[in-house]
Amino acid sequence: MTARRVWAAAALALALAAIVLGVAAAIAHFPDGLTVLACVALTVGAAWYGIRRRGAARVVGLGAAALFAAGAVVLVVLENRVLEDALVIACVAVALAAAREAFKVHAKLPPAERPGKPVLFYNPLSGGGKAERFHLADEARRRGIEPIELRRGQDLEQLVRGAVSDGADALAMAGGDGSQAVVAMIAAELDLPYACIPAGTRNHFALDLGVDRDDVVGALDAFVNGGERRVDLAEVNGRVFVNNVSLGLYAEAVQHPGYRDAKLHTLLETVPDAVGPDAKPPDLVWRSPDGEESAAAILVSNNAYRLGHALGMGTRPRLDRAVLGVAVLVPAASSGAGSVSRKLGMQQWVTPTFEIDAGASVPAGIDGEALRLDPPLRFRTRAGALRVRIAPHHPGASPSALEPDKAWQTVQTLASFVWHGVPADPVTDPMVSERAR
Repeated sequence: MTARRVWAAAALALALAAIVLGVAAAIAHFPDGLTVLACVALTVGAAWYGIRRRGAARVVGLGAAALFAAGAVVLVVLENRVLEDALVIACVAVALAAAREAFKVHAKLPPAERPGKPVLFYNPLSGGGKAERFHLADEARRRGIEPIELRRGQDLEQLVRGAVSDGADALAMAGGDGSQAVVAMIAAELDLPYACIPAGTRNHFALDLGVDRDDVVGALDAFVNGGERRVDLAEVNGRVFVNNVSLGLYAEAVQHPGYRDAKLHTLLETVPDAVGPDAKPPDLVWRSPDGEESAAAILVSNNAYRLGHALGMGTRPRLDRAVLGVAVLVPAASSGAGSVSRKLGMQQWVTPTFEIDAGASVPAGIDGEALRLDPPLRFRTRAGALRVRIAPHHPGASPSALEPDKAWQTVQTLASFVWHGVPADPVTDPMVSERAR
């Protein structure tokens, strides 16, 4: 029995156990369990009330949320449900972990010719100094890759173009996703192989490409004996991005000088301006398939993200579908002229192009970097623009490449793993993405 079958069987068994235990506990403690659920609901409502406000109202809301949460815990203890609830939670957590293992991928990428003069650009400050901690420059030289350090004040684009003029025939970047976008843009423009080295803080692009984010040095093997695949890039007003462009709530937060040092605090201070009771919709004009034209936040991504899922949350199953992913946080209903509704809903779709107009320059977070864009904002995909090299021992595909979108489809897929074993390759078989939609 293969490891995938074992993990799939474990995930199904543990999920079933969680359901059985949960139902049994609910029956045994009915109707007391409804009181706990009410406390949980009141906790969420009070927290939402507090987050959307400032000053005394925020203190009251978050304080009430803490009291309701404490009440739920006390009720669970008094009803002698601690062990039962802990078992249910443990079964769910381990089932999800087992499912992630079952859905792990290792794509078989076509072998590629080793470049003659590969160059690695690295930012020694990215990721808390990962490049120096892992001796990345020395490791690159051992593999025949020329390392070039990006120093403070230097222009990365000029540095890369200078290296290409000197004969570089493959480009790698060890740094944040904003830097990855610059090097990827030039590699795509010149049709040169590109490698993403996960030496940034979050390395979102590396994750969705199928680069092992925990193996910074091993990622260099992409230019030694790695395989190659083509992926999409995206652009807004001619500026290339590899991940996403955010407008609204998050974009406003990243504009603040203190965001880098206190992200959570800055984001919380921005929430009332975007979704508070006195908030006004951003001065943005756009149209969705349903005709919505106002939003608290808009995210335009290079291919679509999985949002609202227990598995693969915040990842992109594919980077080669030649689409933009558009996700908007929209008012569920109007609460008065010029104000944002208290109830918010998520709307998501894909499109090859997208346009937003505005009356003034628009604050934006592009791959996590704060900028202002002049309207109109014109987004488009660059289908198959980038030749990506990935080390042979790395996954080579997104961790969510095999994961279906719907819960019941996930159960069916796990069951098929148990009965049939190895699935189709997530990169070379285009039908995989269609079945997972």
